[in-house]
Amino acid sequence: MAVGKSIIRVDACEKVTGGAKYTADLEPKGALVAKVVRSTIANGVVKGFDLEAALAVPGVVKIVTCFDVPDYQFPTAGHPWSVETAHQDIADRKLLNTRVRVYGDDIAAVVAEDEISAARAARLVMVEYEEYPPLLTPEEALAEGAPRLHDEKPGNLIAHSGFKLGELSYEEAAEEEGLIVIDKEYGTQSVQHCHIETPVSFAYMEKGRIVVTTSTQIPHIVRRVISQALGVPMGMIRVIKPYIGGGFGNKQDVLYEPLNAYLCTLVGGRCVKMEISREETLACTRVRHAMNLHVKAAARKDGTLVARKLTAYSNQGGYASHAHAIVANTSNEFKQIYHDEKALEADAYTVYTNIATGGAMRGYGIPQAAFAAECMADDLALQLGMDPLEFRRKNCMQAGYEDPHTHVKFNSYGLMECMEKGRELIGWDEKRREYVNQTGPVRRGIGMAIFCYKTGVYPISLETASCRMVLNQDGSMQLMMGATEIGQGADTVFAQMAAQVTGITEDRVNVMSTQDTDSSPFDTGAYASRQTYVSGKAVVKTGTLFKEKILDYASYMLKRPMDTLDVKENSVVDRESGELLLSMEELATTAIYSLDRSVHITAEATSHCKDNTFASGACFAEVEVDMPLGKVKVTNIINVHDSGVLINPKLAEAQVHGGMSMGLGYGLSEQLLFDAKGRPLN
Repeated sequence: MAVGKSIIRVDACEKVTGGAKYTADLEPKGALVAKVVRSTIANGVVKGFDLEAALAVPGVVKIVTCFDVPDYQFPTAGHPWSVETAHQDIADRKLLNTRVRVYGDDIAAVVAEDEISAARAARLVMVEYEEYPPLLTPEEALAEGAPRLHDEKPGNLIAHSGFKLGELSYEEAAEEEGLIVIDKEYGTQSVQHCHIETPVSFAYMEKGRIVVTTSTQIPHIVRRVISQALGVPMGMIRVIKPYIGGGFGNKQDVLYEPLNAYLCTLVGGRCVKMEISREETLACTRVRHAMNLHVKAAARKDGTLVARKLTAYSNQGGYASHAHAIVANTSNEFKQIYHDEKALEADAYTVYTNIATGGAMRGYGIPQAAFAAECMADDLALQLGMDPLEFRRKNCMQAGYEDPHTHVKFNSYGLMECMEKGRELIGWDEKRREYVNQTGPVRRGIGMAIFCYKTGVYPISLETASCRMVLNQDGSMQLMMGATEIGQGADTVFAQMAAQVTGITEDRVNVMSTQDTDSSPFDTGAYASRQTYVSGKAVVKTGTLFKEKILDYASYMLKRPMDTLDVKENSVVDRESGELLLSMEELATTAIYSLDRSVHITAEATSHCKDNTFASGACFAEVEVDMPLGKVKVTNIINVHDSGVLINPKLAEAQVHGGMSMGLGYGLSEQLLFDAKGRPLN
């Protein structure tokens, strides 16, 4: 059995020895360097440039301004495209922007022979602006008379969605006598992904085509967006994704690849490299959406949750990116994680402002929802004088839950078991008793939270993935995926799944870690925890077809019916007895070179995934707080997850550790700060 084992990652050796080639490692010799010229205001219009000093810098090859680029607006979100206009992402970006909407907006670009010349010239570009007051919050952006940030919209509201469950309104349900009621404002802040490798790409032309090598989660989507941004047919564009040093959703957006592609066309097809600095990454790429979450909730004195109401405002920043999909997912999580006896209402708003643009980030709206829902649970439990764990057990989503809108169900439900396991591991009951009456400046506490998470984007959007398998002459396999390995271990999981289905052991499955839109099968990319669940289905489907072709040729070689044969441990065996009949190497060599029947055994299949499911779990934390200083020390933290069948337990464990680390940063220390003019401070 290949599935269920903690095998060593297939990319481990290359990564720890430095053998893995990332984008910057592949840059051709003599590449030009591009630097973006950024706005020094957060809201306004570029009126003109003075380029004289910048053009005089030795080594400068080209300076392009927002007045020079093609007049195409395009979307940047890494979502599957739709032939239906209503389901397409908002096209509100240009390669360079005359209308400034964020501090550090892309308004011009310098191409030079080297990095120093490019950076020096970029600093010398003089810009004249018409400046407007910055709108930093949804309240400011929605206020009467607020300047409109995008002409295509009548105001700064991108979208509003909502739902109601139950026959009563929240207000009607909350009139029940004797209820405990809370009315709270919760808020989450903007944070950055902080992946190790900053956004980097290089672009050149070959035989009239544009070739872009880039650190991205979504190579096939990058190709489509470059086509839209430049007005160039998609077949004239090639995108290559090598090893990538993390993304967490920031590289699920098309960042600077279209601009880089355009710049290379202006310098005779010469290679142009564009690497975004850490400071630029923090301020000018995507961030997790800051949200204001107004929660009303009512419960009976026995702890039964009667009704809830959520009003959520998502601070989108200057451009749409993933836009309303994030806060819509927030309201879905708020709906799913607890059940209400009488009423549930939710209203979600996404608003353009002048801070850094919000995009996809690990969890896609779920952390914001979990924060609000779990604060609500704790605040209600406190007023009820009830154990917070017991409140959750009483009111959380139950086995057999089905989302009333998407109809997604649990294929594996273990939330109650997760809570009980965490309770035992952290010593919940003992610690609750121990910490009940404390005095002094330093005190200890224990808390918990629960979550659920829907993998992938179905049924909201398309889920499609392809896989290709090729049998080599030595009996090994080439496994080609359009899905991207970005550090999460997808390639290893795909190798295990391929081995499980085909009978070729995982050590003889050669996974292609580089994606190339010229040769890799189509896949929308790495996001939404979809790789194992969605792209993995393509591996299974392709593997089944691949194995059938192997057995068909084995039947020809052995002169035996195909249904009496199987593949185990790199050999064709008797299905009943397990007797070894033919090695895979012998079969593969014969298939290629046979003078009688030469067959190149390959298989390719597409999986159009039309189902989905939830994962769930619980987090328990013990903390020590210095009350006068506000200093928090986490002394113990335990996560218990139900994830169904684990393909590789060690990789799953690593994912949980990474999530815990990011959660601790999000909860305790990280926040992007902006001054009154919208300038980033950190």
